[in-house]
This record gives sequence, C-alpha cells and structure tokens, in this order.
Amino acid sequence: MSATSRVRPASPRSPESATLDKAADENFPVAPFFLPRAWRDDLMAVYGYARLVDDIGDGDLAPGGADARFLGVAPDRADDRLAMLDAFEADLRRVFDGEPRHPLLRALQPTVRHRSLTPEPFLGLIEANRQDQLVARYETYDDLLAYCELSANPVGRLVLAITGTATPERIRCSDAVCTGLQIVEHLQDVAEDLGRDRIYLPAEDMKQFHVQESDLTAPTAGASVRALVAFEAERALRLLNEGTPLVGSVHGRLKLLLAGFVAGGKAAVHAITAARYDVLSGPPKPTKPRLLREVGATLRGEG
Repeated sequence: MSATSRVRPASPRSPESATLDKAADENFPVAPFFLPRAWRDDLMAVYGYARLVDDIGDGDLAPGGADARFLGVAPDRADDRLAMLDAFEADLRRVFDGEPRHPLLRALQPTVRHRSLTPEPFLGLIEANRQDQLVARYETYDDLLAYCELSANPVGRLVLAITGTATPERIRCSDAVCTGLQIVEHLQDVAEDLGRDRIYLPAEDMKQFHVQESDLTAPTAGASVRALVAFEAERALRLLNEGTPLVGSVHGRLKLLLAGFVAGGKAAVHAITAARYDVLSGPPKPTKPRLLREVGATLRGEG
C-alpha cells in the first residue's frame, strides 16, 4: 500500500477522511507542501490519530457509528466516551504489537515502525481525553500545565521524533511551544468549552480578576473577563517566546515548519488582542497576512 493511500483514504465521505480534513482548521500548518513527502505522510498519520482521540473525547465523531464499529464497541455504548477511549487504547496497543482495527490506526502503524516511535506520547493524548471526562475545572495554573503535558506536549515530541531531531533542549523548547499553543486554543474556545461544561481558565485566576462562571455565558466579554483573557494570553505568549529558540536550532524545511507552529500561536494571540480580548462573541482567528508576518519574524529571530 502506498504512503498516500494510507493517510488519504479513497472515499471522501469516510469518517477517517473527515477527521483528516480538520487539519485545515488548525492554528498552525499540520503537514505543509514544502516538506518531504515522507514527513508529510507521517505527520498526517500522527495528526489523524491526535484528531481522532480528541474527537472521541469531545463527542465529535462522524455520525453513523463507524468509529465504534471499527473499535469493536457495541452500538449501545458508542456514546460512552470512556468506553470508546478504552477501546481506542486497546487498538493503539495493536499498532505496536498486532493488527489495529481502525483505519487511522492502520495508517499510523507504518509511521510507528519506520520512525521507531514509542507508545508514551500516544498514550498521553488518550489520558488527556480521559481526564476531560473526569475533570471539568482547573484550580491552579500548575494544574493546567500538568494537563497540557498530556494534551499538547506529546504532539511536539512526535514531530521531533519523526524528523529525527529530538534532543533534551529541543524537547524542552517544544514543550513550551505546545503548551503555549494549547492555552491559546483554550482562550479561543472559552464559549465552546463552556458548552461542554469545561473551563480551562484556572479558578485562582478567575478569582483574582473577579470573574464568575456566569460571566462566561454572556454574549460578549465584560471588562473583568477581558482582563483575565489578556493575562492568560500574555502567559501563552511568554511560553511561545520561551520555545522560539527551537526554530533556530534546526535547518532547512524543518525550520520553516517549526516557525509555522510558533507563528500560528503568536498570530492567534494577536487575533485575541485585536478582538480586545472578547473571546465570547466568537473565537478570534488569525488572518493569513498576519500569520505570514509572524513566520517571517520568527525566522529572523525576532521576539
């Protein structure tokens, strides 16, 4: 089977195709055209995995129950997210020792073998989604960082592993970037997350800025909410800046890819700022020109 067919299923209506199509909505490029074909295929295979586990955790699977059937989950339990995550973990383990059932995990298996990837980062993403079923509020910023260690940082570590560039210092920088990106996404999605009864704004910070949960249900953000969002956005920007040296530590097309990750986060922070920190009226999204400017600044090593 060709690399293309294993990451781009033939049927545009298949659930796995719908999952991969979501790459276009991310704040950062997932597998841009300028990368070597092998990297693109491997990155899309990892993206398909990460997107699917998030969709299971969020209850955003394609209608029809195909994912549950692939994973061997009975139809009457297809809406049980913890049961689905357990079945998904069992299928992940088949990637490393057996024959997985889900098409996106079958697509992942050649990448895992060729790149000698380990189960740990994949398991971290599953554990983050289990946590989402059990933990709906975070008391402190440190609690939120511990969640990001599971929900975001494994993705950057997988990118470094796929490209053969992992070192302790690059992993440290990558973790900072990925956590920053996760916090930015949480800020963009405050209203959407609240609709799922989740709040990723630390309770201690909400108290500091005199923000009640009821304030987050308003159609537009009041002054207290805006001040809180500005505070958290600045934290995210500091993390992105802390991780920016990762870009200068590599060369060639990988440098451009990593610059895109960092720039995507910084452009999203700019979009939040341009919206005057009102994230309740709709998720602020970066414009393409702003993203390109941020890519250029990151490549030049500007803060």
